[in-house]
Amino acid sequence: MIALSAKDIAAVVGGELEGDGSVTVEGAAGLDEASEREISFFHNTKYIESLQKTRARVVLIPKQTNGTPLPEGKTLIRVDNAQWAFAQVLGLIDQQKQHHPKGIHPKAHVEETAVVGAGTIIYPGCYIGHNVRIGEKCLLYPNVVLREDTQIGSRVIIQAGAVLGADGYGFATQNGRHHKIPQIGRVVIEDDVEIGANVTIDRATTGETRVGAGTKIDNLVHIAHNVRVGRDCLIVAQVGISGSTKVGNRVTLAGQVGITGHLTIGDGAVIAAQSGVMNDVEPGAVLFGTPVRPIKQAMKLEAIYGKLEELYETVKQLRKKLL
Repeated sequence: MIALSAKDIAAVVGGELEGDGSVTVEGAAGLDEASEREISFFHNTKYIESLQKTRARVVLIPKQTNGTPLPEGKTLIRVDNAQWAFAQVLGLIDQQKQHHPKGIHPKAHVEETAVVGAGTIIYPGCYIGHNVRIGEKCLLYPNVVLREDTQIGSRVIIQAGAVLGADGYGFATQNGRHHKIPQIGRVVIEDDVEIGANVTIDRATTGETRVGAGTKIDNLVHIAHNVRVGRDCLIVAQVGISGSTKVGNRVTLAGQVGITGHLTIGDGAVIAAQSGVMNDVEPGAVLFGTPVRPIKQAMKLEAIYGKLEELYETVKQLRKKLL
C-alpha cells in the first residue's frame, strides 16, 4: 500500500507545511473527486468553491493566495507552483505502483547491430531494427517500431504503437505515374522526449528527421520526413507537420493543427487548435484560424462570421428599398 506523509511530500516538493505533517495519503485526485485518503492541489481561483468543499486531507496551494479563503482542518503545503508540485507527487505515487519487468526474457531477440543503453525497458512486441541506438533509462511500451538507423537519446518514453523511421511520403511523377523516392535518411530523437501512442515520425529522404530534447508529443501526431522540431515543444493530439518544416524551440501546437511543408515556425510561437499554417510564423506569435491570423484578429473575425446571416438580411432589405 502507498503511504506518503505530508511532511515527506513537503520535503520533496520544497513546500512550506501548515498543519499536521504526520497525515498520510494513499493517492491523489482533483479537488472534487479526492477522498480523505488522497492529496489534491489548488492553482486557479475559479476552483475556490471546490477548495472549500474538498474531502482531501492534504492540499497543495500557492505560496501567495491573495486573500483566498482557505479550508479549515486541512494540512496545507504552500509551493511556488501547485500544478508542478502535484505532478511531482504523482511521480512519487507512480514509482511505487510501477512493476516494470526486469532482466531479459529468454525468448527475447535483439538484433546484433542494435545498441540498448543501461536501464532501458522494452516491452513485448517491439521491433528494434538494424543499427538502432537507444540511450539509457528509456521506456518503450508494447508494439513500438524503431526502423533501421533510428537513434533514441536517454530517458525517452515511447507509448504503445508508435512507429519511428517509416518511409517518408515522397514520390516523383513521370509520364503521369508516381514513382517512389527511396527514403535513405534516419530519425533522431534527443534526450527526455515523450512520444504518445500511435505517433508516426518518418525517416528523412536524406539526412535526418529530428525531435529536440524535452519535447512532448501527444497521441496520433504525424511528423513527416526531414522535419526538425526544436527543444521543449508541446505538440498536442492529431497535429500534422509536413515535410522539411522547421519548428523552433518552446513552440506549442494545439490539437489538430496542420502545417504545410518547408515552413519555419519561430521560437515560442503558439498555434491554437484546428489551425492551418500555410506561411512562416514569427517568433512568439500567437495565432489561430485557417489560414492562421493573430489570435485577437481571428477571434474578432469569428464573431463577425456569426452575424453574417443577419447582415445579409439587412443588405437585402436595403437593396429592396433602394431599387
